[in-house]
Amino acid sequence: MNTTIKYAFFIVFISIQTICSQTSEKKVFFNKEFNWTISIPENFENVSAEEWAKHQNKGSKAIENTYGEKVVNLSKILFVIKSGKFNYFESIYQPFNRATDGDFIKSFKYVNEIICETFKNQMPGIKIEKNYSTEIIDHIVFQKFTLKIEYPNKLIMKAIMYSHLFGKKDFSVNIMYVDDDKGEQMLVAWRNSTFGKH
Repeated sequence: MNTTIKYAFFIVFISIQTICSQTSEKKVFFNKEFNWTISIPENFENVSAEEWAKHQNKGSKAIENTYGEKVVNLSKILFVIKSGKFNYFESIYQPFNRATDGDFIKSFKYVNEIICETFKNQMPGIKIEKNYSTEIIDHIVFQKFTLKIEYPNKLIMKAIMYSHLFGKKDFSVNIMYVDDDKGEQMLVAWRNSTFGKH
């Protein structure tokens, strides 16, 4: 197994590089590196480095316990927001070099399969539905992975991971939710976001 796990919203290296401007009605996030602008949904708040570090530790240990190898995470956080306990929006990026990392789409699928296997190993009794596809956000084609997990107590968690390679940077958006209304708010914000020229 390649022990460099590059993205998963529960294994993160906290390196927040956020530019948020407050307008009269809403917060807008702009990242110059990707020329990306997104309006933050109302009633969502920033996640602290301390809180996200807990997710990092839990996720890393879960994968290490499943595969028996050390996780190396090269991800850089753009921002993480949440509403309630289990509804998160994370944007990250990490280096990607085709010469050493191989095919981008195969790598995207490989990492997401690791996530699925880790869930199955660490949480027996869950039901998983998954799907790979693509989606255009603004004018850019993103690889898309959709995951639905039903726990034995009937709680349903949904996660959608988007990824696109900008040069040698793998840009990803990860949306996780148990509340469908909040999930829709995050998806609307993401789908209405814009990327300038590159």
